[in-house]
Amino acid sequence: MASDILKQDKFLHVQKPGDVLVSANGIFNAGFYPVGENAFCFSVWFNNSTDPNRTVVWMANRDQPVNGIGSKLELLGNGKLILTDAGRRTEWTVDIFAASPVQLKLLNTGNLVLQRTDNDAFLWQSFNSPTDTLLPDQVLTKDTYLISSRSRSNYFSGNYKLYFDNDNVLRLLYQVPNITSVYWPAPWRLSWQKGSDRSTYNSSRVAVLNSSGYFRSSDALWFWAADSGSEMDCYLAIPYSTM
Repeated sequence: MASDILKQDKFLHVQKPGDVLVSANGIFNAGFYPVGENAFCFSVWFNNSTDPNRTVVWMANRDQPVNGIGSKLELLGNGKLILTDAGRRTEWTVDIFAASPVQLKLLNTGNLVLQRTDNDAFLWQSFNSPTDTLLPDQVLTKDTYLISSRSRSNYFSGNYKLYFDNDNVLRLLYQVPNITSVYWPAPWRLSWQKGSDRSTYNSSRVAVLNSSGYFRSSDALWFWAADSGSEMDCYLAIPYSTM
């Protein structure tokens, strides 16, 4: 029976399809997700058995896929979480030393957390290092950002970045080699100008989407999802193309 917990000195192996964590509510899976020929990323995705192309919401080793043979994610006895390739080369790690027992747990929110077992305190969480997706109640801050994928089938980091700039405004940046430009909001429409719907006065720089599909940001940006209130899973993702 699938579990939502990986204990110390245990591992998930890329060659075992059943080596996945399943959130207690059954909505999310965490495991090795195929991203190319003999290439895998340790990921979290919506557990929708009717859709062969899972909706991935987070990746650990997005820009450094591991081999389909011999790779594994292991929670060491000292609390360190490591993802190793076939040659035992470390491709991704949560470098934490824990004096007390810890576990890796996939929460019902889709948040993958490394937590102490005695008081459930988080030592690390995937919500603090998003890829291209914001899940309900996951907070985007001045220290985090979303990066689009390169294409529908290429999960490497792409050209669009959603982040808070130094003026406290949430912006979408387009960036390629030798070119960087603000894609949204329109760069010629300054936030402090009359008629602008943004504010630069709140320096908290936080944005959050709730489970009903309502998004709000500290720069006064807000909107409802078109299908808000429906039974569908709600999330915000930066598409690989804005066209």
